[in-house]
Amino acid sequence: MVPVAGDGAVAQWVGELIHSRANIGPKRLVAPGPDAAQLQWILEAACAAPDHGQLRPWRFVLVPADKRGLLAQAFEDALRERDAQASAEQLEMAREKAFRAPVLVCAITCLAAGKDTPATPQTGTPVHDNERLVTLGCAIQNVLLSAHALGYGSGLTSGQAMHSQALRTLLALQPHEQAVCCINIGTVSKHKSASRRAGLQGSFSVL
Repeated sequence: MVPVAGDGAVAQWVGELIHSRANIGPKRLVAPGPDAAQLQWILEAACAAPDHGQLRPWRFVLVPADKRGLLAQAFEDALRERDAQASAEQLEMAREKAFRAPVLVCAITCLAAGKDTPATPQTGTPVHDNERLVTLGCAIQNVLLSAHALGYGSGLTSGQAMHSQALRTLLALQPHEQAVCCINIGTVSKHKSASRRAGLQGSFSVL
């Protein structure tokens, strides 16, 4: 039982939600995915992430089914940028990644626009890029947990294509923006045995 002073049932449910969530590879995410209302609810959870200065230093780009071909071409072009000798099989494997999972959302971080520590308009306090990345990470976690709460599987994918000019062009990234990862959501086609998570040992100490 969770040792809480408030609503133990709520705390128990939250704990179970957090600890039962697992990263699901996009190959195991199939239709159906969230409907429009569910997806709206899932993505709105991102807005509750901690956000120093209320800068909203992130944005999401949904890639619907009828635009996956554009993403596939960007992935192919990204591979060509890195390896001009890539084989036809390697190029096809790069393209195929765009068609996995019913829902695919690109997560983008909005950095400091070339300045080291720009001040927020609300408080005048500088917000470093590391804080902005933390905000994006919290926003993504809120999305993953919300999808899990509705019974969907989800997982993150990234890779060298995130830094390619091809993807920057497709997503219309500004100079101070960077694509970080793709959020994949859908129904889990095959469950695997839960991997054992390490505890706090080695990651926590008292000063």
